[in-house]
Amino acid sequence: MADKATAPKLELRDLTVVYRSRSGDDVHAVDDLSLSIADKHGHGEIIVFLGPSGCGKSSILRCVAGLTTPTKGAVLVDGETVGGVGRDRGMVFQGYTSFAWLTVLENVAYGLRLQGIARRQAEEAAMVYVDAVGLGKSAKLYPKELSGGMKQRVAIARSLINKPKLLLMDEPFGALDPLTRAALQREFSALQKSLGKTVVFVTHDVREAFLLGTRVGLMHAGRLVLLDMPQAFMRSEEPRARAYLETLRLNDEILSALSPGVESQARAGDDG
Repeated sequence: MADKATAPKLELRDLTVVYRSRSGDDVHAVDDLSLSIADKHGHGEIIVFLGPSGCGKSSILRCVAGLTTPTKGAVLVDGETVGGVGRDRGMVFQGYTSFAWLTVLENVAYGLRLQGIARRQAEEAAMVYVDAVGLGKSAKLYPKELSGGMKQRVAIARSLINKPKLLLMDEPFGALDPLTRAALQREFSALQKSLGKTVVFVTHDVREAFLLGTRVGLMHAGRLVLLDMPQAFMRSEEPRARAYLETLRLNDEILSALSPGVESQARAGDDG
């Protein structure tokens, strides 16, 4: 076991996931992938896995969450091998997962209540996260009274209240309309920076990937190519013309890398 003080926040070691198809053939969803993500002085970052359906990105996320056991290799969080699900990894899915009979506040407090924390104390703690995701005025509403974007805000708050080491997000904004999606992307980016949380984010949306990602992992046929997002592009003072040209360049680079026939070898993304 690695020293926790020096261990990466997340490490994938020779991760391989093989599924058996209906025809009996082996399908390599993830192929011998290694990756290291350090927590830079508690600031965290957003690592985005980008690729089309079936490229292996969700399989990686499920292994990190402990929902899927790798065929080979290992997943380590702070130097400890992941052996199943745990509160140290919060997960937000595309589908809405709120309990219909609980209010916004009760939904967010639910995890703490399961841990035996008194109702008042749990709801006081939950209110901090309800406010953080912009639902302070909606704390007493039920899921049926919420829009899709509001439901995803509840899911994010409920994942964060357990103070996970990693926040895992599986296309969380994919079912939202474009305007709501854009608003949530901006809000989530600001929230991540304020909390310093390390996030592993899965998407097939190129624009979303380079808007949110500190680094973007391009997935193709179970393999990975890792790109660092230009810091100049992400600074708010960057002139809009340059930012737009950089957007076009990144878009072309990503789409080219994801085009059929690409067989790039995986590169480890160590934060030295």
